[in-house]
Amino acid sequence: MTRLALAGLASLLLLPSPTPGQDAKTDYARNRKQLDAYFRAQVKEINANCLADLTTKEEWEKKRPELRRQFLDMMGLWPLPPRSDLRPVVTGTTDGGTFTVERLHFQSMPGLYVTANLYLPKQRTGRLPTILYVCGHGNVVLNGVSFGSKVHYQYHPSWFAANGYACLILDTVELAEIRGDHHGTHGAKMWWWQSRGYTPAGVELWNAMRALDYLETRPEVDATRIGLTGRSGGGATSWWVAAADERVKAVVPVAGIADLHAHLIAAPAPRLADGVIAGHCDCMFPVNTYRWDFAQVAALVAPRPLLLGNSDKDDIFPVEGYRRLADKARKVYDLYGAGEKFQLLETKGPHTDTPELHRGINAWMARWLKNDTSEQPAPDLTKRFEPAQLKVFDKLPEPRRNEVIHETFVPAAKFDPPADAEKLTGWWAARWLKVRGDRRMNVFGGWAKNPSPIAAKVSADTTHDGVRLRAIDFTSEEHVDLRMWVATAAEVKEPSEVILSVLDDAGYRDWCESFGPPFTEVLRFSGKLARNDAMFAQNRAAMAREKWAFAAVVPRGIGPTRWAEPGSKEDTHIRRRFPLIGQTLDGQRVWDVGRAVRAVRTVPELEGPKLVLQGKGESAALALHAGLLEPAVAAFDLWNLPTSHRTGPAFLNVLRYTDLPELVALERRPITLHLQNEADRAAWAPAVRVAEATGGRLTLRVSGN
Repeated sequence: MTRLALAGLASLLLLPSPTPGQDAKTDYARNRKQLDAYFRAQVKEINANCLADLTTKEEWEKKRPELRRQFLDMMGLWPLPPRSDLRPVVTGTTDGGTFTVERLHFQSMPGLYVTANLYLPKQRTGRLPTILYVCGHGNVVLNGVSFGSKVHYQYHPSWFAANGYACLILDTVELAEIRGDHHGTHGAKMWWWQSRGYTPAGVELWNAMRALDYLETRPEVDATRIGLTGRSGGGATSWWVAAADERVKAVVPVAGIADLHAHLIAAPAPRLADGVIAGHCDCMFPVNTYRWDFAQVAALVAPRPLLLGNSDKDDIFPVEGYRRLADKARKVYDLYGAGEKFQLLETKGPHTDTPELHRGINAWMARWLKNDTSEQPAPDLTKRFEPAQLKVFDKLPEPRRNEVIHETFVPAAKFDPPADAEKLTGWWAARWLKVRGDRRMNVFGGWAKNPSPIAAKVSADTTHDGVRLRAIDFTSEEHVDLRMWVATAAEVKEPSEVILSVLDDAGYRDWCESFGPPFTEVLRFSGKLARNDAMFAQNRAAMAREKWAFAAVVPRGIGPTRWAEPGSKEDTHIRRRFPLIGQTLDGQRVWDVGRAVRAVRTVPELEGPKLVLQGKGESAALALHAGLLEPAVAAFDLWNLPTSHRTGPAFLNVLRYTDLPELVALERRPITLHLQNEADRAAWAPAVRVAEATGGRLTLRVSGN
């Protein structure tokens, strides 16, 4: 009989969650307050560190190259991809009266098509000041055909071309003639984007940088006078491009940024009770590996002219959020004595394109690209062209990568041990050191540097029917208080071994049912609880016979600390909040498990016995990652361990550096993998080969469910 069965986990069922009763809703509300306090503390810490060490311009300029590297890394663009042949094609021209519109496409990477329109004045002398306009979320779709956001925002390039500028307007990767995806975590539950370190913001940034490459090839363009603007999603992209690429000489991001507090902490509007992240898709955020606040993005633009535009009733870019950011960014401009080059344009109105914002954009570009401070012609929001007049493709190109660019944009690490057995030992030693460093710095870099005391204490101790169950409460980190349990036979005073199980929701219910109603309060179980008498008797006999202690921990957001129904919109947006503070929910659960290992060792009779970590499914991966960082763990007992973080759990950037088969291969402590069937052995064959050649102790067992 396996330890897993004895611990009450062998027959886990992935049952649908029932509609929560009043008790559960009360628990959710209590747990949400704790969660909100956690995010407030994290945001406060990040904000306090943001641009806090500004001293002189010289010191700032020493730091800036590394900050720009970090920024590109968080966009999935470090090192920068090759600048492949753009293969630009002009598919047609539309007459706009005083200007023409070229309908064109180019490939920012092979097979990644960017659709665009280039507006050019008919009357021109010499090279022109040029605007790159990056679109927000304003797609035009007719009869199922996507014409792109360039159609919706056409009045911007029309005005620029009518007033002496060249203007290239780009479609986004999602709202274009070829439809990609901005909503992987927002709506599709593609949590592996977090593991890959992928954000569609990186694609938008890269497409715009390649658009600058294209503009430099055009004889009409003065490459020393390129301005950049866009609103909403395009406002965010404007920030990304200006921070990354100094070819941008003046920039006006409109309604595209706010600080972390606005994104993550409750806002006044009821629909934005979790902060404005709920109102944004994934293209609005970098993967915040280095725990930046957004003022650092603005600071990278200094001292180039930057006008931050926003309306004062914009509920997804709230006024306090962008004002706080502006106050921090202004300090960097002051280091350069360039205060006039950073201005805040705040106009009346909601989240919409207004004439007042247009006037500000147009005047800013005239001042810094033309040295013209005169009053500019009035804004014109007229849409002159029908969608078909601006369409680039008659037929979409084949092959192409737009729809699936998230699969390849950020390269994934490969588990590629040498075929020569004699070289494996050297490979293992070097690879293990690198993987350990990468995981700690780039996967779990958001973990607490100075964690709170663990403060473990036995808070309940109940004996019934020959089984003793203790509850150990401990502090995982600030504002995260958890409970774990230790069960022993009543007569066992000094256990021979501690088997610590990491539980998911189904495992928590199964664990509770293996003890039943006499232990309900100790277990913190909400709802009706029935005891599995057969499992109770089986566990009691094993604990008495083997002198085992069965322990269990439920990481945050599961079981008694659940804050929302799994899979709900509320739960989705909570999970999306973590990468903005340099974490993932699953990554913090690994931290919880590690702290549980330390907490169990605070019980005097549990200090010495062998400690085995076990789990099932995604919880097995949590157990593995936690144990790799905890020397007290002697062995691993893992059931149905996923073969990749692609299927879960999600850890920030992990797939850029390693994956589960490699981690299993590199570990030297005993690991037992329980597989569902013989066919599953193939996925672990490379890990077995490495372990056998390098002294690993990896055992595969076919154990079924």
